[in-house]
Amino acid sequence: MRVKYLIIGAGPTGLGAAWRLAELGENDFLVLERHPYVGGLAASFTDQAGFTWDVGGHVVFSHYEAFDRLLRTLLGDDVLYHERESWIRLAGTFVPYPFQNTIRRLPPELAWECVEGLLEAGRAFAAGTYATPPAHFREWVDRVFGPGIARLFMVPYNFKVWAHPGEMMSHRWIGERVSVVDAARVIKNIILGRDDVAWGPNNTFTFPLRGGTGEIYRRLAGRFADRVRLAAPTARLDAAAKTVRTADGDTIAYEHVLSTMPLDILARDVLADPTPAMVEAAGRLKHNGSAIHGLGFAGAPPDPRCWMYFPEANCPFYRVTNFHNYSYNNTPDPDGTRPRQRAIMTETSYSAYKPEDLDNLVPRTVDGLVATTLIAPEDRDNLVSTWEMRVDYAYPIPCLERDAALAVLQPSLEARGVFSRGRFGGWKYEVGNMDHSFMQGVEWAQRLVTGAPETVYAL
Repeated sequence: MRVKYLIIGAGPTGLGAAWRLAELGENDFLVLERHPYVGGLAASFTDQAGFTWDVGGHVVFSHYEAFDRLLRTLLGDDVLYHERESWIRLAGTFVPYPFQNTIRRLPPELAWECVEGLLEAGRAFAAGTYATPPAHFREWVDRVFGPGIARLFMVPYNFKVWAHPGEMMSHRWIGERVSVVDAARVIKNIILGRDDVAWGPNNTFTFPLRGGTGEIYRRLAGRFADRVRLAAPTARLDAAAKTVRTADGDTIAYEHVLSTMPLDILARDVLADPTPAMVEAAGRLKHNGSAIHGLGFAGAPPDPRCWMYFPEANCPFYRVTNFHNYSYNNTPDPDGTRPRQRAIMTETSYSAYKPEDLDNLVPRTVDGLVATTLIAPEDRDNLVSTWEMRVDYAYPIPCLERDAALAVLQPSLEARGVFSRGRFGGWKYEVGNMDHSFMQGVEWAQRLVTGAPETVYAL
């Protein structure tokens, strides 16, 4: 078989590329997907009890008109609109997100510890104490927030998310991902009794009425279903011969290829002729895994919260999503416009630096829900459904070695005519949101067809 454009992966990046090719009149393409479903990390599943779950707590927001336009076309009126209500569980209470803007909710001695640290950090900056950039993310946290916020939230929470010590991570990914505030703003919030909660690009978001986030990509793939091949893992990519061999032995010749598989796997295991330098660079890339649990409970007491963060050690998860609040249809028995059950989704990261006993994680997760007051002890008896997915590639870690590794890998691949994009294909967390990933595929297609430069993913 021969195609003009071959796309490896039917997640947001691969389907975004296919959509843009079709929009530009280029219909000679094929999408290979290793799973028996589309959507990648944005897929959704319905369990045997009828609860719908995402692969993690996705919300739909966008920086790009092209993505917004497609969503309007795909979903039409089948969409719900939400204002974010997110919280942090700390010191026996819930504090509105972002933590550093709302520390007035803490017990007074902890609020003062945070303010004192911010003042200390501000004085150090004003005195010109730091003549060089921070060496790593942990040092950046200490410099910007001071020891109080670092101790209480930033250090423990980020370790629970990334499953890597902050000393191993760069600070250059921050951008819009971390709210940076000064002491004056924090003190003003405390004195005025104000919650400063509107920060961030996802303070409003949308969600499909039914089918979870994956409904977006099922509908999108349905537009060119004859050119999407499921359960077709890529086993070998021969850039010199311009061929791909699938795991079942089929060989596909191509003119242009886009890969969205993890970059380290592509360079180390799939590419036919990697150089030793490429293999070494691939080995320097780091990632974590995530165990996602969907826990369905009978009964749905009012709880307007969307999602919550958990920096403390009394629970294994770092984030919990009230998935029934995203859409009442995420539960099996909605009543009009509200859920009758709770769909609670948890995420627990793991790595060699943060090992987890995954086979015994469910009871620990339920214990954590009780410990953090998300459910009452008697609610254990109301658990009617348990769904689990383990994702070994959850977040690409913005580690200290990442940029140097990418500087070896990406030019070497592009010299072979191989483009690697997407959350793990590009390995840049800062442009790894769903809309970023989608647009990476769109811009690859535009570059190939029209010569337009890429702007979302830059080498």
